[in-house]
Amino acid sequence: MKKRILVIVLCLACVAAFGQKRKKKTTKKRAATTQTVAAPSTTTTTEPAVDTAKKVAAVPSKPFDRPMDGYYKKTNIFSAKVTPYANLRESDVAYAKRVWREIDTRDKMNQYLASPKLRLIDVLMDAIASGELTAYDATPDPKNDPNGDGFTKGLTPGQARNKMADSVVVDKFDKNGDKVGSTLKAGDFNPDSVVKFRIKEDWIFDKQRSVFEPRIIGLAPLVKIKVGGVEGDYQPAFWIYFPDARQVLATKEVVNHNSDATGLSFDDAFMKRIFASYIVKISNDKDERIKDYAQGIDKLYESEKVKKGMMDWELNLWQY
Repeated sequence: MKKRILVIVLCLACVAAFGQKRKKKTTKKRAATTQTVAAPSTTTTTEPAVDTAKKVAAVPSKPFDRPMDGYYKKTNIFSAKVTPYANLRESDVAYAKRVWREIDTRDKMNQYLASPKLRLIDVLMDAIASGELTAYDATPDPKNDPNGDGFTKGLTPGQARNKMADSVVVDKFDKNGDKVGSTLKAGDFNPDSVVKFRIKEDWIFDKQRSVFEPRIIGLAPLVKIKVGGVEGDYQPAFWIYFPDARQVLATKEVVNHNSDATGLSFDDAFMKRIFASYIVKISNDKDERIKDYAQGIDKLYESEKVKKGMMDWELNLWQY
């Protein structure tokens, strides 16, 4: 009996010991699993905080896409090419006459040349400033260029711009504030002050083609320069060689009060003679201008007389 009780006690002790060992192993496994799961959370907490505002600011914004101002683009005028003159040989010139004429932009027919949307003087000044055109000095040279329109001396863009402004007297002072003298300085250029242009052209009769036509050689803006408060007569500020200016003028559309879709460039306006003008000089043996022998309204009468004389010469060719 005692042996049985002893065997039972030993069996219970073994079962209890085995249960305690298994419990310890389970506890260790759970602790290891907890540490493995907790490790990533510890690493995550060490990351620096992300500023979402900076991330949004770092993303480049979409470039501004300007909408089209209208329902079609004017591309023809910007890619226009100059229509060249017909070839001319000296042996085919049966008659030639050089004419100087003036265009007044205040005339109703010429108002498009001074439109605030696109002035002719602005086109010329922008082309000179960018180096597309060369301005030539209009100062007469008794030896090489008596009239100042022979394209003998080029001007820099700054010099050309100074020619368009009135001279202002600027006083000079020393370090003590005492006046020591004065000098003339070019003032500000006002494009609205340019109301006249002068044209130099040759009227040629080509017997090969039987055509009597004008060919413009030079174009000059006229300005009234004030020196010492005294205003002088209209004088050319500088000259532009017209054959070089044609390509620049061909890509600038003139403004028309009747329609915005004119399709005409400044080159077309000059080539088609869409302007009103009056003659101020015609080549002669005395090199006289019309105002040298006619005054007042007589200058306009003389201008029309010269114009009519040239047209009569052409008409007389076809009388048999």
